[in-house]
Amino acid sequence: MKRFIATVTLVVDDYDEAIAFYTGALRFELLDDTDLGGGKRWVRVAPPGTQTALLLAQADGDAQRASIGNQTGGRVGFFLHTDDFARDHAAMLAAGVRFLETPRHEPYGIVAVFEDLYGNRWDLLEPAA
Repeated sequence: MKRFIATVTLVVDDYDEAIAFYTGALRFELLDDTDLGGGKRWVRVAPPGTQTALLLAQADGDAQRASIGNQTGGRVGFFLHTDDFARDHAAMLAAGVRFLETPRHEPYGIVAVFEDLYGNRWDLLEPAA
């Protein structure tokens, strides 16, 4: 049996703003943008060639709005792997992505923490060979 995590929900403030960030600054692909009625949409984005997508879910109510940007309690909660750290780091900086540290070499690869549009923490990571 083949199993994998297909989709992870990320609560956002605004669908279009989130789509613009993920497809622009991070160069993800827009996989779905379907109107579900009542102001809700099914919006999925993912890095090209991957199986796992982010479901961009616009916050509905105060409790969900309170979680925007802090879905993992301030920890790095998302890990964007790359085959060329220098290329992607430079492109993300040029696109205005905020890195919280300079790139560092770890036993597991080259890594730097960045924040998405809402302040969620991510690792940009080129795994060691």
